[in-house]
Amino acid sequence: MALTSEHLGTLSDVVGSAATLRDAVTLWRARHPEVRTVVVDALDMRDEEPALTLGARRVYLATSNGHCWHVTSEPGEATALILTQQ
Repeated sequence: MALTSEHLGTLSDVVGSAATLRDAVTLWRARHPEVRTVVVDALDMRDEEPALTLGARRVYLATSNGHCWHVTSEPGEATALILTQQ
């Protein structure tokens, strides 16, 4: 399932307003269980361009071909979110 405008519309509110990054993931998963969401160390994403920067938090869009994952800048291709915090 690709990310929709509804997903992107609430993403910055949820991720930006949560007290912690883990809280943001919990809130996001409760609202959108169909979207895989993971938290990784910011260093792991150092060579990637975030889709959203919310203070110290970064959101990356990701997709998979069924075997390998990669970051995408296209919401219509994205099937997952990767979140980091500096």
